[in-house]
Amino acid sequence: MLVPLLLMIQAVSARESQPVLEFPTPGLDDPTAYEGYTARLYRDSRGNAVEIYIEGKSGRVVHLWADGLNESIGFTVRPAKATRGVAFGEPKASVWSNGARRSVLYSLTIPAGSTRIGQFLLGSMRVERDFGYAGRVNDSIDAPTFVPQEFQQLAERQGGVYPGRLKPIFSLTPATWRVRITQASLDGKNHLTLTLTADARLSHASVHDRVVTVRSLGTGAAPITLAVEIATDGPPLTPLSRTQIFNTAFRRFADSAQSQRLEREIRGFELLSSKQKLMAGLPTYATYFGRDMLMTALLMEPVWSDTMPEFVMGAALAKLGPDGDVSHEEALGGQAIRENGAEFLRTGDRALLKNLQATRENYWMVDDDFQLPVVAGRYFANGSVPAARKRAFLVRWGNALRKNLRYVMRQAAPYFHDPVATNLVSFRRDADGYCHPGSWRDSRVGYAGGCYAFDVNVVWVPAALQAIIAIDSTFRALGEPGIDHAGMIPEGLKTWRAASRHFMVVLSPAEVDARVHAKLASLPGVERAHWDSVLARSGLPTDTLRFPAVSLDSAGAPIPVMSTDPGMWLLLERQDSAREAELLKPFLLPYPVGLFIDGVGLAVANDAYAPPAVWAMFEKDLYHSPRVVWGREVNVLLAALATRGRPGAVDSVRGAVDRSGLQYAELWSYKFEDGALRPVRYGSSSDVQLWTLTDLAVQYLLNSPRPGPPQ
Repeated sequence: MLVPLLLMIQAVSARESQPVLEFPTPGLDDPTAYEGYTARLYRDSRGNAVEIYIEGKSGRVVHLWADGLNESIGFTVRPAKATRGVAFGEPKASVWSNGARRSVLYSLTIPAGSTRIGQFLLGSMRVERDFGYAGRVNDSIDAPTFVPQEFQQLAERQGGVYPGRLKPIFSLTPATWRVRITQASLDGKNHLTLTLTADARLSHASVHDRVVTVRSLGTGAAPITLAVEIATDGPPLTPLSRTQIFNTAFRRFADSAQSQRLEREIRGFELLSSKQKLMAGLPTYATYFGRDMLMTALLMEPVWSDTMPEFVMGAALAKLGPDGDVSHEEALGGQAIRENGAEFLRTGDRALLKNLQATRENYWMVDDDFQLPVVAGRYFANGSVPAARKRAFLVRWGNALRKNLRYVMRQAAPYFHDPVATNLVSFRRDADGYCHPGSWRDSRVGYAGGCYAFDVNVVWVPAALQAIIAIDSTFRALGEPGIDHAGMIPEGLKTWRAASRHFMVVLSPAEVDARVHAKLASLPGVERAHWDSVLARSGLPTDTLRFPAVSLDSAGAPIPVMSTDPGMWLLLERQDSAREAELLKPFLLPYPVGLFIDGVGLAVANDAYAPPAVWAMFEKDLYHSPRVVWGREVNVLLAALATRGRPGAVDSVRGAVDRSGLQYAELWSYKFEDGALRPVRYGSSSDVQLWTLTDLAVQYLLNSPRPGPPQ
């Protein structure tokens, strides 16, 4: 490996680091489904995750530093001749610290000839995310630096040193072929550095208008090796170890399984876990997400240590809003500066300027408010957790937990007192009056424009009320005051358990036939032909089709989109045999009638029964559409099936997902090539995603001799 002399001197205490994970992984992933995307994940000198990924199609190289600031360094590589692009060099890297500064050194290769490197972006991963969403990688290589509007306006307002921090600073040392790019955070408190170096005998570098041009010397065609050093002085997180995360029974199971799949998932879970929080995913969501942590806590119950719920609940309770609602997402580092700066520009409150990096919280989501009591209820009902530990938890967090429980009961009260659909828990409204999706399908069209979500009102509110009963009982047993529920328990629970009646869609065979064929008629010819052939093989239902709508509109009427959300209902609450069969049926009916797509998995939604206006919504935003499978939904259903003795259903779902070659991804999609359906990685999918890694619990439940269901 090429290591510049200067870096060798700096890195006297450096240690070699092999990738903890890489994607696609030989033996596990289908490389063609990744369409040129590759990634490697390392641990830095403090054990924090560093993910480096290359988007082969665009030449974008991004470094995520999953630390206390959620930092990133990105650039785009464009060879003059597109015979091949940028690629990883040898696997090993070097990591070291120098005081508060942490560094990682690794290698890339670029083609011989002339290559331009530009579109440098150093700062928050949230800004890199916006750069990608805006399609700015398609701009010219010498396009102006991508600067969020809030940064630009704040710098102009403040003047002084602020404008100089909007763009990276370049320096070139030609003799040793060394390009150094640095950028301070807008408040000047933190600094990121990128250094590119190569062998000056084999290539030459120049810098002009924020673009580094690399040219081969001589006539040889050998690729050029670049040494890439990234460095930060941002605060690190404190990682949790494998023994802190997983219980003894699961570790024994994993050791005996000797499974490459399990080991990769365990390593991924470790990378996301710290004393401060469980991060939602790498590379795009390396921060606290309340919902992701809480849902993961429920699914991971069979396999992780009984101390883990304390980390999860503590992280959520520390961020409660004034009313007791749970924070959905935190804004750190550069994103915090961005949001605090925007608030200052809006209000003129100069107190915000004293700490522009003060963490900001997002309270727009609704489902996580009700998930916290469910996790707490399981924890306090767990007889293996000593009473002394529960009391110690309450000493620190008891007041905050009671605040959340009061909030939950206030939200549930209107429907308890008058159980009409429009008294259900609603999403909040945007300024334009549109109901802002406030549960996990949080793209703008995830709930098909609905205001009252099935999962919030049928799954989470009743589960939260049930949990409050368990919490109240445990509090009293511990000698603590009970929960003041003002008559909400248990009568309110009975009322709320009947809320599913508002969401049920009932269609005759003739209606199913008409709506499915209308949907297929709207599709392009190749897609229509494929699904027509599926229908010819599987046929249409000959009896009534029943399923819960994904949501209700503002008037309380069902929007007839079939979804995977009943899987969580099956997991959390035992149903009678008739209801269970009814809820499972859509999962196993082939798409376009149901959700099952052979060789792909479970479509997260089926809009065939909805009006064409809903089809148009999902065509514009595929994130939670019939074109996407979500790993979390597969895991939820399989975990539910594992406790119900339905091996045929388990085998069908697992087989379809495994044949996709993408069963380890956060989400994946499909496209049609030469008339055939082919699974593909979804563009913004995380490589390591918290709730996708709940597959660890699924594997344990399905394969362990004594799984012990999480009921």
